[in-house]
Amino acid sequence: MLLAGLLIFFGTHSVRIGVPAWRDRQIARYGDRSWRGAYSLLSLLGLVLIILGFGRVRWTTQLLWTPPLWAPYAAAALLLLAFVLNAASGVPGNRIRGIVRHPMLAGVALWGVGHLIANGRLADLLLFGCFLVWAVVDFASCLNRDRLAGLVPSAGTLRADMICVLAAFLIWAIFILFLHRWLFDVSPLSF
Repeated sequence: MLLAGLLIFFGTHSVRIGVPAWRDRQIARYGDRSWRGAYSLLSLLGLVLIILGFGRVRWTTQLLWTPPLWAPYAAAALLLLAFVLNAASGVPGNRIRGIVRHPMLAGVALWGVGHLIANGRLADLLLFGCFLVWAVVDFASCLNRDRLAGLVPSAGTLRADMICVLAAFLIWAIFILFLHRWLFDVSPLSF
């Protein structure tokens, strides 16, 4: 189930990377709304299968490495940066987006690295490793598309940067202190 979910989710999310001309033809043939609807449904199906599959196997797969004692703290720090980057993808006019160019993909990559540092089972490697590899590949693909299109990042403001950082810190703290345990039955810092 986990593997099927990963294949569906990343297959859907990799169409623009691997077969952009086919994607464009499908959008032209069926329309943007139909494409987005099918894309969203497949992505949701893949995500549900990933969540259910990972939940079934996360504690039963082989331990590949034992994370060091400092791993949860390093992961928490990387995840704070990931939250800042994800906030930068949604807050208009920030300089972080101008520097990083595709902050959500960079945030997903850091999320993957942080979870790989703190978790050493095969299921963790599959889940977080797939997200990390996909984010790096898509990041490179997006930078190439930007270069070909001649896109230049906007300047942004310090105010927008501060909104990103403060919002990210608040959400990260709530997630670390409460939501992670509630959602995944694991306390990241063992509170």
